Amino acid sequence: MQNVKVIEEHQVGLLSKIDKILKITSDQCVEMKKNNIIAPFGFKKGLADYFFRLNYATLDDALGPICQIHRASTLPPAEQAAMISVIVLSRRSRVKFNTSWLEDLYENILLETQADRITPLATNPGRIMLTSSRLYFQPFNNIDRWPVLKIRIKDIRQIILRRFLLRQLGVEIECCDTAPVTHLYLAMKTEADRNEFYEKITHLEELQLEERRQEDMTLRWQSGITSNYDYLLYLNSMADRSFNDLTQYPVMPWVVQDYHSSQLDLDDESTFRDLTNKLSVRGSEDLFVCIFCVNQERLPDLPEPKFLYGSHYSNPGYVLFFLARIAPEYVLCLQNGRFDHPDRMFNSIQDTWTNCLTGASDFKELIPEFYAGSGEFLVHNGVINFGFRNDGRPVGDVSLPPWASDPKDFICKLQEALESDYVSRHLHLWIDLIFGYKQHGEAAMEADNVFHYLTYEGSVDLQRIKDLNERACLETQIMEFGQTPKQLFTSPHPQRLTSGPIPRPLVAHSVSLHIKPEVQVVSNVHLEGGDAPSLMQTNLSVDVADKQDDKEEGTAVNFKNFDSLTPQLEYTLHKNIVTAVHMSADEKNIFSVSHDGLLKMYSLEEQRQLRSVNLSSMPLSSCVVMPDNKTIIAGSWDNNVIEYGSVQETLQAHDDAVSCIMWMERVLYTASWDGTVKMWQLEEEQDSVTHSEYLGQLDHEDGVLCMDTQASCRRLVTGSRDGHLALWDLDHCYLVSSISLHDGPINACYMCLESRRIVTCGADRLLKVTDMDTMTEMFAKDLTHPVLCIGALGSLLVTGNAAGLLQVWDMDVGQVVAQLEAHKGGITSIDTRGVLLSGGEDRCIRLWKPGP
Repeated sequence: MQNVKVIEEHQVGLLSKIDKILKITSDQCVEMKKNNIIAPFGFKKGLADYFFRLNYATLDDALGPICQIHRASTLPPAEQAAMISVIVLSRRSRVKFNTSWLEDLYENILLETQADRITPLATNPGRIMLTSSRLYFQPFNNIDRWPVLKIRIKDIRQIILRRFLLRQLGVEIECCDTAPVTHLYLAMKTEADRNEFYEKITHLEELQLEERRQEDMTLRWQSGITSNYDYLLYLNSMADRSFNDLTQYPVMPWVVQDYHSSQLDLDDESTFRDLTNKLSVRGSEDLFVCIFCVNQERLPDLPEPKFLYGSHYSNPGYVLFFLARIAPEYVLCLQNGRFDHPDRMFNSIQDTWTNCLTGASDFKELIPEFYAGSGEFLVHNGVINFGFRNDGRPVGDVSLPPWASDPKDFICKLQEALESDYVSRHLHLWIDLIFGYKQHGEAAMEADNVFHYLTYEGSVDLQRIKDLNERACLETQIMEFGQTPKQLFTSPHPQRLTSGPIPRPLVAHSVSLHIKPEVQVVSNVHLEGGDAPSLMQTNLSVDVADKQDDKEEGTAVNFKNFDSLTPQLEYTLHKNIVTAVHMSADEKNIFSVSHDGLLKMYSLEEQRQLRSVNLSSMPLSSCVVMPDNKTIIAGSWDNNVIEYGSVQETLQAHDDAVSCIMWMERVLYTASWDGTVKMWQLEEEQDSVTHSEYLGQLDHEDGVLCMDTQASCRRLVTGSRDGHLALWDLDHCYLVSSISLHDGPINACYMCLESRRIVTCGADRLLKVTDMDTMTEMFAKDLTHPVLCIGALGSLLVTGNAAGLLQVWDMDVGQVVAQLEAHKGGITSIDTRGVLLSGGEDRCIRLWKPGP
């Protein structure tokens, strides 16, 4: 705005059909994302006129505020910020929450106040309203995905008070995966406002928070129940580090120092970095001089309080140094529209490590992406031009050490190193430096761990600083030069008690910078240790029988009595193949659909058919029973999704036959031969699929025949007619990975979230197990007959094949451990929830229970 000379209404001719044109005259124009290509900003110099026609506001309303901002741009930085703050405050004070957005007219309004939503490098102002059943955030602008973000109180899992700009203003809300967002980071105007909000929301009856006491987590880590990775993420969260705040991004340690060998030897202690000390220039004369002067107080010009390091081990620049390839727009935002010099970018693991050891001011630690996911941030997609290095080479993929074959292998080996015995024995020493007692005082001085005082919590109260220029300078330094995590421990952290193979993390974190889908970091945890894992092994200290007993308590069917199963009930009501059979949650009714187009409801209490409804003239492929046990949603070959309940409604969902449908946590998933999976949000208050909210679709190259997901999992697996297995991210509707797995159609798939394995069965008569994290095939079994459907019984799998056999698989060994002849012809559907139901090509439905 400083380059703008004139802002006025442009006068057009009397015969013009366009009026109210905004004219801006400037001697410089900045072009951003020209032709929708991410590239350094273009700075066009030269006096020129620019004309704008406003589509969503009147010129009379917009001209005054634009001129005000222009006047502010002519002031010194501090006064400029103050004037803009006054303008924003005035506008925010005039905006009230639009109560027409309330979901329920009977909601009791508890609190309405101003708040900013914090995202990486952006602060979006708005208003929050807290009611007895929901939390609402209404942004002042219209750039968000939702005009009003609505979160049900019962979907909230954690509420964490956070500091923002070294002030206690923030609160981060973690939600379940079915909520519109999984994280909402808010910053209030004052600490009192933040505390009032926290007090009111934590007293709501519907709120059910997960218990995560620090003492319990430390004990679980000591005992080997929680992995090193999970524990470090937890400590980061407790120390106010958040993926939403680049100034306080989670920090992880370098644990490996060998980046030149051809093999990574985790049994050799020289492979590992010394975790007793922070990364610093141990051999540098400058450092010794600095330490000597500070400790002996011989440098009178050094301001109080004295410090050793003017830079920090974690700041926004360091985070984006690592993530530049997947978050280039954030780099441009942070660096005034320019990428860093190509030779200063993150080009090599070895060079970066060496620079951290020998550089005078570079001792950056790592970020969680180094220990989770498949290393997308190390790969250049070839679309963005970062420039050429001095030797003429373009900036490309990050150069990996010789012991890593590719980015996935590099991340996997670092994961193993992080969970190794050596790191487990010494990690508490690094925790002392970053989160513990060596942060402050004499212990920090002895450990050479003293940073600039502005990086520490409580070092300055910005509210008490009246000089606007001084406050602006301090805020800039706090924002850009790093912040030390909040101190969690005031005494030495206990050492880990156990060693050996580390269990898989108890929570499958999706660690990533919260950025747009096109630059999203895909990050799943995949840890291995000890002997080669079995096919469906969870690596927890529970044997197969115990796992099944725990999961199937109260269930009539289990491995121990499978051989004694007999059909307690069997009936034939359909005129064609049974395609889906389900038991209601109350175990009173059996619902089924068939190629005859009929929906059948059979009462177990009355032992008779209660309803028979012709839903379509075409075959029905699948159905789900809704939680009310009264409503059924079915998929049809006529391209429609049909709901039958108090009324019958039809949703024209696809352009070809609906092959399967699935219901999970208020979202309906529909798959079709047209090559798409579509997602529809059904609120509990709504009673019809025709009023559902369309969330998005997942596009495939060929028709989709099967799919699966699990509760609290934001991944969906799909199997196609062309034999491809695909894994999808449900938060952003994008493809994580796809592999050609079967020679022909995939008939059924099952996702085992606990072991992170995917089981598929194809028309090629193969049963395969695929690792969910790496999407690599782990096991293949050639079968006599193709499997048509899959169900689960605890840690066991039940399959129905084309020969009419029900088979139970122990996937720890990949063998059939029990089977029975169930139908004449193929088994097309099974339901293993509570009881065992089967339906087949013989039009028969059978309910199986143990015999005497």
